[in-house]
Amino acid sequence: MDDNTKIRLEAAAFRRLIHHLQAHTDVQNIDLMILADFCRNCLAKWYTAAAQDQNVDMDYEQAREYIYGMPYKEWQAKYQGEATHEQLAALASKIESKS
Repeated sequence: MDDNTKIRLEAAAFRRLIHHLQAHTDVQNIDLMILADFCRNCLAKWYTAAAQDQNVDMDYEQAREYIYGMPYKEWQAKYQGEATHEQLAALASKIESKS
């Protein structure tokens, strides 16, 4: 596979992941962190870093708006639930096990 094809496929898969996360607002970021060790905010940070690597002017809030499909504060108000004690404990355990 040539590099151009590989980049196009990776970009298409990334766009599909973003669309999937935007469509599944019931999936909380803390659940993603517990299960996959990344969340929507991580993706926004990686997107911002990639933009900086390519000398594209983009800040973290712009990247979060792209990842969330709306301003973060709006997504947070509409979809972010309060973390349960179980979720917080699971995340703490995961963080502890990495130390």
